[in-house]
Amino acid sequence: MYDNMGEYSKALEFQEKSLEIKKQNLPPDHIDLASSYHGIGGIYSGRGEYAKALEFYERSHEICKVALSPNHPNLATSYNNI
Repeated sequence: MYDNMGEYSKALEFQEKSLEIKKQNLPPDHIDLASSYHGIGGIYSGRGEYAKALEFYERSHEICKVALSPNHPNLATSYNNI
C-alpha cells in the first residue's frame, strides 16, 4: 500500500523485512521469494530507479524459471517485467 501512496522508502522497508524472513525460512528457489523480489523491483521502478528495478526483476525471473512450468502464466508475466 505504501508504494501506491508514493511512500516508496516505507514500502521498501517493509518489502525488505518480508524478504529477509522468507529467505530465512524458505528454499532459495521458492516462488514466494520471486514474489518478494518482484515487489521490490516494482518499488524501485516506481521511484524511477530502473537499473535497480531490473536487478530485482531478474532475480525474480530466475526463480520463476526454476519454480514454474515453462508455460505457466506467471512466467510470462515475469518475462514482461524485464
